[in-house]
Amino acid sequence: MEEYNKAAWEELIYRVEELELTPLKSTSHALMDVSGWINDVATVPVWAKMTPNITDITKPARVALNQGCEGVSAINTITSVMGINLDTLRPEPCVEGYSTPGGYSAKAVHPIALAKVMNIARMMKSEFGDKDYSLSAIGGVETGADAAEFILLGANTVQVCTGVMMHGYGLVKTLCSELKVLMRKHIFSSIEDFRGMSLEYFTTHTDLVKRQQEAIRQRKAIKKGLQSDKDWTGDGFVQETESMVSN
Repeated sequence: MEEYNKAAWEELIYRVEELELTPLKSTSHALMDVSGWINDVATVPVWAKMTPNITDITKPARVALNQGCEGVSAINTITSVMGINLDTLRPEPCVEGYSTPGGYSAKAVHPIALAKVMNIARMMKSEFGDKDYSLSAIGGVETGADAAEFILLGANTVQVCTGVMMHGYGLVKTLCSELKVLMRKHIFSSIEDFRGMSLEYFTTHTDLVKRQQEAIRQRKAIKKGLQSDKDWTGDGFVQETESMVSN
């Protein structure tokens, strides 16, 4: 939340290092300049935390890595207004009668975080594949399955914050136990055995349409009269939809 001021950022780094708090993390506003300022004076690893409130999250991630950061973390919270009190007609949460947009987190942001982490991981693999950069995943992690999903999308580490705030530190032990169960199920001996394994199965909408058209032909669905959307019946719509997305 620091302002766009070189001296202020340098002072922040010095103070943090005096307390021996590592590693350092920067959010992505004015990222090129700020990351450069930080890495010029920091003597410990620096990660830049990516905001999801952006169209293409790979752009600031790329800048951070090019400016010397050891890695990136994603995602930060999602800008939101939690609601309006229909009795007082004031926004919530309300502090002395006023509010401000805040950060939405916890389980609801997990699917959004998965997509953003996937995009960053694919960019890092294609553009920085030969370099030892780290991707730390954040967003709605409460179970071993949540953590595994991020690892399957290429994350080196997974962070938990809101989950512990809501459920206590016991969540961490449960999460680790659940992750071990999943690894035994698939006969994985280490995290690296499955890190990034799901990335190859992402493609474009255009390619999905082509694949689906071929699948329909293979199932000879045309013989059932399903040549276009208008031919679909109400009774068969759910069944046909399920068959189109099955693994």
